[in-house]
Amino acid sequence: MTSLEQKLYNTAFLLSLFTIFYNVLEGIISIIFGIEDETLSLFGFGVDSFIEVISGIGIAGMIIRIKENPESNRSNFEINALKITGTSFFLLSAGLLAGVVYNIINHVKPETTLWGVIISLVSIAVMIWLLKAKKNVGKELDSDAIIADANCTRVCIYMSLVLLASSLIYVLTGFAYADAIGAAGLAYISITEG
Repeated sequence: MTSLEQKLYNTAFLLSLFTIFYNVLEGIISIIFGIEDETLSLFGFGVDSFIEVISGIGIAGMIIRIKENPESNRSNFEINALKITGTSFFLLSAGLLAGVVYNIINHVKPETTLWGVIISLVSIAVMIWLLKAKKNVGKELDSDAIIADANCTRVCIYMSLVLLASSLIYVLTGFAYADAIGAAGLAYISITEG
């Protein structure tokens, strides 16, 4: 392996670590404000961040494996991380849909969705940067696996856009069901991703 390839694999690994730590922070903040402000979509977004952490740990393991042997098959660790991630997406979807039904029946509205606007804007900026950085490294290494990981980051951007749209609608109009619609949108993306 050339020194350039070594450097690129190290960069890919650092990007995966950044993804993990960023999602832990984003998840904690989103869940706290989601609970405080009774914002189901922000809470669900926070839970999704922790699912992305599980996925990110699997990706970090994958990068270490392909750095050592690019022709090797997926390890049991990676396969288990993928299975846990997929199952978690389905559980998140079920929880969000149950929350949507509960909120509609009981006319639950968020206190505010301002934090959803702020967090989603930060997330969109960070995820666009990550998407580009991961794609560049994947292309330079000619690694389909790293490029596929970069494309998964696109799903995080879609979730951030759904959170942004529902949060903005509620902030600007006070439309009572904007948060529930946003949570349903996140559930749909989670099912697709799962």
